[in-house]
Amino acid sequence: MLSWPSYPALQWLAVVEHELLLFAAIWFALFALDELLVDLAWLWLRLLGHGRTLRMSGCGDAELGGVSAVLVPAWNESQVIGAMVTHALRSWPQRDLRIYVGCYRNDTATLEALTGTEPDPRLRVVVHDRDGPTTKADCLNRLYRAICEDERRARQPVRALILHDAEDMVHPAALSAMDQALDTVDFVQLPVRPEPQSTSRWVAGHYCDEFAEAHARDMVVGHHIGAALPSAGVGCAFSRRAIDRIIAHRASDEPFAAECLTEDYECGLLVNATGGRSAFLRMRAQDGTLVATREFFPASIAESVRQKARWVHGIAFQGWDRLGWNLRLCDLWMRLRDRRGPLVAVVICAAYLMLLLWPVLILAQQVGLAEPVPDGPLLRGLLVFNFASLLWRLVMRALFTAREYGLREGLLAVLRFPVGNIIAIMAARRALMAYVRVLLGGRLRWDHTVHRAHLAQVLPLALPLEEPRPLPAPS
Repeated sequence: MLSWPSYPALQWLAVVEHELLLFAAIWFALFALDELLVDLAWLWLRLLGHGRTLRMSGCGDAELGGVSAVLVPAWNESQVIGAMVTHALRSWPQRDLRIYVGCYRNDTATLEALTGTEPDPRLRVVVHDRDGPTTKADCLNRLYRAICEDERRARQPVRALILHDAEDMVHPAALSAMDQALDTVDFVQLPVRPEPQSTSRWVAGHYCDEFAEAHARDMVVGHHIGAALPSAGVGCAFSRRAIDRIIAHRASDEPFAAECLTEDYECGLLVNATGGRSAFLRMRAQDGTLVATREFFPASIAESVRQKARWVHGIAFQGWDRLGWNLRLCDLWMRLRDRRGPLVAVVICAAYLMLLLWPVLILAQQVGLAEPVPDGPLLRGLLVFNFASLLWRLVMRALFTAREYGLREGLLAVLRFPVGNIIAIMAARRALMAYVRVLLGGRLRWDHTVHRAHLAQVLPLALPLEEPRPLPAPS
């Protein structure tokens, strides 16, 4: 090795590349061990028969055990809100259903879209007395106040508060399934099923891969080990008693923290923190369809980065500030996984930078302008382990995607893996900048994703709601 004074610039570059490789290799190995633990836990549950997808025995249109209030915050949602409300009211005929849609007084387009829907006494349109957008949590709190007013007038408390977004397409059996689950738990979360988009196989498609794995493996493991379950913000139900405990915990008269970007995630964790029980409910209806919330996710890189930056900001940065750490082993593990996003982005960025330097250094070594830095047995071992782990991760990702979307999408999941990494890097950078801006006194705002199409506008409203899948659903 050359001495310090004689290091040429390219040799210094070789040293930097080597250090980046070692840094990325160590962290990738730790992340791989974490993922392997989740895989082993999931496989063990499957072996014992505990992690299998349930089958519904009825058609899912049974009457409810009490009033269920669906909260739908809406800002600039004129293109989808009418279809969402119409489809939900048709899919859920139960008389004790109430759908509360929150609009802003300066969003006349969304209000006009709602006035064009079929009249239904189960629909409540609530106009916020502030100009939008504020935050999603602020809009949800306005809806909660409207629910409390209706409770006082009717002298009948609601049984459940259900969260949905304006772009969601609900499953006909979902309402009954959540209502029955609340007989024994205080919070229930159903899977989210992003829909493939022919015009965005790569960006929108990578959501299919991530949710197929997270909501068939991660959430299942979290449920069975007794960890606190976060809310996905859609397709989830809180019991009235859980909401009351959260309000008491906050020492407030509102359940959702208006200053939080992921208020739904936070409320899900607070159910366990306040003594309640949570459940992740993964089941299939009699026709074989997954009882899940279906929707179109962002189709462009810019929109995807904006959405994921909001998630990282709320979960990783605000979550650490607001919720701290639970020292129960299962909760600590799951929160570490939830909040590792910024660190993962840094490690991935280091790995990609190393890959960019690699061909330059190979050429420099060929012409004698640099010498290779010795790897050593530790680094070589880490590289072998990480390569094997990457192959295993790609196989698992492909299997989970193929299980839900078919063989073709499963194969595409392997090719889409780098797309998710690039978006994660960009989102982490944006989230960090937003977090620092708020720390310096900036205003927290609802970085809203514009939705241009609802599934009910594309697919027939009649059942079954899903097209036949290439692969049969496992039991």
